[in-house]
Parts: sequence; structure tokens; C-alpha cells
Amino acid sequence: MLKDRVALVTGGARGIGRAIGECLHEAGAQVAVCDVNLEGSQALAAELSGKGAPARGYLCDVSSAESADGCVEQVVKDFGRLDVLVNNAGITRDGLVLRMTDDQWQKVIQINLTGTFYMTRAAAKVMLKARRGAIVNIASVVGVMGNAGQANYSASKAGVIGLTMTTAREFASRGVRVNAVAPGFIATDMTAVLSDEQKAKLIQNVPLGRLGSPEDVAKAVRFLASDESAYITGQVLNICGGMVM
Repeated sequence: MLKDRVALVTGGARGIGRAIGECLHEAGAQVAVCDVNLEGSQALAAELSGKGAPARGYLCDVSSAESADGCVEQVVKDFGRLDVLVNNAGITRDGLVLRMTDDQWQKVIQINLTGTFYMTRAAAKVMLKARRGAIVNIASVVGVMGNAGQANYSASKAGVIGLTMTTAREFASRGVRVNAVAPGFIATDMTAVLSDEQKAKLIQNVPLGRLGSPEDVAKAVRFLASDESAYITGQVLNICGGMVM
């Protein structure tokens, strides 16, 4: 499905990013694992390389334009091409609006939204020139429906959705597709700290009656990154068990 393709995954050392890297690699892609945790990204890359196609780990801080540009440049230098970009890197700094600090707001926007812009801009220069490529942004259902206590995160993910639509329109004539997936409640390190009671409350809002898995998200990303979705661009796919209908 992705044989001989090169895929760059930001925030790829753990959680959903790790699952995405593993899923793309299983589909035949050569994977560049990028993260602020260099040790983690290199460990996953070594693990993937032992199973088939080459993989490499990179240090990348998406909130820095210089780091984003340098990461893409190095990936292209090492692999010779770039076919897929998955903008997964993101953080949360939750708090009610009246108590949210400037730092909490700025940090989430800078990494989640501005970081997605920096990486997209850097990768697009390569993809548009090659007249091929697929970009998949990791948004969130809270960017569509909002969530109390997450004004910064919701705003950043709503911005990612808007960025997805605009870049899809700008890049389509050059054969570069841009889509997003919007996960709902996914079982990750962030949800692992919740009590059973809190998890049960979350699940009440999910028609399918369970939390999603990182693999649920990864499979959707794989589809949007592959030629199986060759006629799909500018779309947001909710991976949420029916929360958003």
C-alpha cells in the first residue's frame, strides 16, 4: 500500500504518533520518526528497521521554524524523497478560560497549530516540486464541538482544520492532498491517568460504548496517506465512535 514511500511522523515517539509510525511501516513505508524526545524516536526507528523497510529517528521541535525546516531537509537528504507528512505532535495545558495563563494558551497554540503550519510549509516545498504527496493532520473532535476546560486545545485543533482546508485548496493543482483526522476519546497516556469513574463518564458520550485505540486512528491515517484515498482532499474524518454525527 505504501511500498517505497517515505513518511515523516511528528510526535512519533509514543502514543498515537507511535501507532501511526508502526502502521505506515507495516504498509511498506520508510518512516522518519520525529520528536522532541530523540532517544524515543531513535528507539522506535531501530525497532521498525529490524522488521523491514528502513526507518530513522530525528530530533524536531515543531514550534521552531528552523527546527521544522531542518528536519524536513535532513529527511529528504537521508531518504531521497518525502511522500507523506503526518502532523501529529501536540500537547495539552487544560484550564478554564478565566484561569488560563498566557503561557498555557501560547504554548498549546505554538506547538499544535503553528507547529503544524511550520511542518506543512517545509514539506510542501518538497512535495509541490515533485507534484505528489499526502499530508494528514491530526485534529480533534473538540476542534469541531469544543470542550470545557480546553479553550486553547480546541482553538488549536479548530485552526488545524481550517489550515487543512486552505492548504488542500492551494496544493491540489500540484497533486498534493491534505486531509485531517479528528480523534475523540482515545486510550493513551493522557487518558490512563483518569479514574474508572471518569472513563465511564466519557464513554457515556460515545455511541459505540468504548474508548478508541491509537490503532483506530493510525489505520485512518494510513488510508488517507495511501493511493486508496487518491480522490480525497480537504476532508476531516472523525474517529470518535459516533460522538460527532
